[in-house]
Amino acid sequence: MLYSMPSNDLAQIELLAEIDALARRFETWAQSAPPWTVAETCRAIIARLSTRLASLRIRLESPLVIAILGGTGTGKSSLINALAGAELVRSGRGRPTTLRPTLLCRPDFGPEMLGINPAEVDLIQQDIPALANLVLVDCPDPDTTDSQTSSELGTPSADSTLARLRRILPHCDVLIVAATQQKYRSARVSDELSAAAPGARLVFVQTHADRDADIRDDWRLVLAAHYEPGHIFLVDSVTALVDAQQGRAPQGEFAALADLLTRQFAGTAAARIRRDNFLDLAADALAACRRRLDEAMPRIEALQTAVNQQRAELSKVLAQQVRIELLASRRPWENRLLGHVTSRWGFSPFALVLRIYQGIGGLASGALLYRARTPAQLALWGVVEGARTWQAHRSNKQLEERAGQAAAGGFDPVELRRAALVLEGYTIDAGLPRASASPETIAAEAEGSGLDFASRLSQDLNVLIVRQAERHTGWFTRAMYEFLLLAMLGFLLFRLGKNFFYDSWWSHTPVPLWGVESYLTAAFWLVLWCLLLLWLFTRRLRGGLRQSIDKIAENWTGASAASGIFARLESDCRRSADFRDDLARLESDVEHLRGRMSVHPSQECGGLRPEIFKA
Repeated sequence: MLYSMPSNDLAQIELLAEIDALARRFETWAQSAPPWTVAETCRAIIARLSTRLASLRIRLESPLVIAILGGTGTGKSSLINALAGAELVRSGRGRPTTLRPTLLCRPDFGPEMLGINPAEVDLIQQDIPALANLVLVDCPDPDTTDSQTSSELGTPSADSTLARLRRILPHCDVLIVAATQQKYRSARVSDELSAAAPGARLVFVQTHADRDADIRDDWRLVLAAHYEPGHIFLVDSVTALVDAQQGRAPQGEFAALADLLTRQFAGTAAARIRRDNFLDLAADALAACRRRLDEAMPRIEALQTAVNQQRAELSKVLAQQVRIELLASRRPWENRLLGHVTSRWGFSPFALVLRIYQGIGGLASGALLYRARTPAQLALWGVVEGARTWQAHRSNKQLEERAGQAAAGGFDPVELRRAALVLEGYTIDAGLPRASASPETIAAEAEGSGLDFASRLSQDLNVLIVRQAERHTGWFTRAMYEFLLLAMLGFLLFRLGKNFFYDSWWSHTPVPLWGVESYLTAAFWLVLWCLLLLWLFTRRLRGGLRQSIDKIAENWTGASAASGIFARLESDCRRSADFRDDLARLESDVEHLRGRMSVHPSQECGGLRPEIFKA
């Protein structure tokens, strides 16, 4: 036979699991708080909320704790006795009677089980039916003379009546607010109720029904600004106590109040009330965090805007410096570009001219090798060739290093310090760590950003060389220069050949052969024509290279050239925004849980469900 878990036990397990999961989400969010003044405040709020949650977790199976709050002479003690059905606390009309909290519970229960210090309360333990599922607390009068004792800053002393009241209220699940015809406008009671309302259910009761006029309509208007009190009970506590002592059933409004507390609020509903109280308190705590974060976020956004502006200004200066350096080193870049062009064209007449132009030193080295006859001459060739190769490598290396040095060391220290001073003001105003905007931090980030930019600069320039080579090696460009070179070569060969073969041999009037000076003249014009074509081609390369450098410099002018600078400030801003977004998700989770766990008013409070304080 399979054992079936009782539905109440399963519901209790589910409730504990949901509260534990919510507690973990609160803790995770609080631990993710960035080094931000507002976030630290929110973390402290959640820490206090977690304390209340731990207390709630322990008290889920405890009796419902009901506190009676009211001014002096409002009949709190009489109402306590009427609810208990026995005269357990001393009552008095018109004079301060309750100076310490009085806690009434069954014999097997104690204040320490609620997380209350036993030394803080007067304990009364009675084995009576009314206290089977309830714990009643007769609160100190908040408007007594003793409660006015305070420090120079207005904070009540630790042993004052008001301080004792404030320490006991967070442990209560339900607050019965008692008032009379004369006391329902008490400012002192309203202040303490405002502080305690978010963590408890509220029930409003007008006492002294035997002698006071019904002021509930006017009281409801007074409460409407901050509360939704629902039904306000009108009771005669003295008559209700007499009825209980004589064994008569409760009558009238007191019967409805007793039913609300003993049947609808107590028992299994107590766990739901504590859970709902905590969710309401959690929602209010998160709303308080939300208000603080929303008030502080404009300053975070202003800091992020300032970071982007300062980064763009520094990037613009750096990109201009690198552009000037690259244009000043244009000749080495042209040589590299010619190397890519010749490697793409292979062997052709004009490609051969380009190779000769680029590798005059190589030809001289080859000639030296061809004439080498002895080991000494070979050694000399090795020295010359090694020096030439090393010089070419050194030239290319220096070219990249000059551009890299312009990037790595391009940030002006004066500009960096100016940016640090500007951002430091925004950082302090936003409540973020001042060290993130210190000149030392920004200088270190600028160094790393410059090195990173130098690395990206080298890659961009290599891509530039490849693209320029592709652009200037198209078939039309190649065909045009090859045709012009071959046309000049063909013309010179035609004239020399005509003189050698036709004019001197087959012509009717033979012409003498031209001398060596004619061939030298032809070679001169051929070389001059090649130089002209080289000038036109390299001029085209220079123009394209300059345009490409200008275009790349425009891309660097944005914030990308200094993307690594102000990294800590940007990280702080991003973490602050993420912290607020995580709060929004947490608020959504709490609201979803409240909606899913909500109990219909007719099920919980007989249609008279009192609402909590509305912030």
